[in-house]
Amino acid sequence: MATARFPGKSVDVAAANWTAPAPGRPLCVNGTPWILYLLEECVDNVWEYCSVVIGLISMFCFLLSTLPQVYEAYRNGKVEEAMSFGFLFFLFSGDLTSFAGCYLTSQLPIQIVTVVFYIFTDLILISQFLYYKIKNSSSRKSPVLKWLCFVWCGAATLVLLALPKLIIDNSTSLDTQSPAISKSVEITGYICGYLASIFYLCSRFPQLYKNFQRQSTEGTSYLLFALAMMGNGTYGLSVVVVLPALRGSKQTFIIKHLAWLIGSLGVLILDFFVTAQFIMYRKKNSVKSRALLSVPEVEPLLCEEEELSVL
Repeated sequence: MATARFPGKSVDVAAANWTAPAPGRPLCVNGTPWILYLLEECVDNVWEYCSVVIGLISMFCFLLSTLPQVYEAYRNGKVEEAMSFGFLFFLFSGDLTSFAGCYLTSQLPIQIVTVVFYIFTDLILISQFLYYKIKNSSSRKSPVLKWLCFVWCGAATLVLLALPKLIIDNSTSLDTQSPAISKSVEITGYICGYLASIFYLCSRFPQLYKNFQRQSTEGTSYLLFALAMMGNGTYGLSVVVVLPALRGSKQTFIIKHLAWLIGSLGVLILDFFVTAQFIMYRKKNSVKSRALLSVPEVEPLLCEEEELSVL
């Protein structure tokens, strides 16, 4: 399933270009071995190879994108002031619907495991947000809150480690359904993909407003948005690069990917606005700090003069 954040396998491209080794089908003779093993796709020309490599780079960027923010929240300890909960909620909703789309359209195991990792990092960010919000609003430290946080993170880790295996084992039941049911399930999966793109687009607006309201981006890691920009840019490039290798209808291929391309491009444009906020507010804060440092220290001298006059 391809979304604005998660590049996936295209059924049209696979059917038109690639032949996987399966019973009753010819073997992939001229394909790239590591791509065949990892993605079950027979890539036998340079355009398809470039598309797969760029798509994997996009996936890698998205895998790393939330980790800098997790560290920044731990270091700063005031994530509830810097991050918008709407941003985290829409990001989590997008990954959740993307996961549903991957499952319903029987995507590859590597895609399911990857989107589960996205959900895991989203839960960490939301947990950090709630933890520091409760902690900073409380007048005294509560050890119970810390233990609850550890138990929650541990339980979520165990569930998400076991979830991909259970889903992959049960996904074979979807392939044995009747053609009518299978088609309706696939359509539902693509609807989930469209919803995911909408959620990803909506996620940026609360954070843009939060930054504007605070007139600051302090406490937010720019790498979160920079890696997302790289991921969305390379995803769009991976779809465009494969066009010369298509043997089927290019128009049909573009139409089927149009929603995700629009979502990817939309998030990329909004992230440029976030980048502008980082540059603008950092400059403003640096000017303020320099102005404070340049203020002459006259108050202590006045205090000393008053003490001498009293004596």
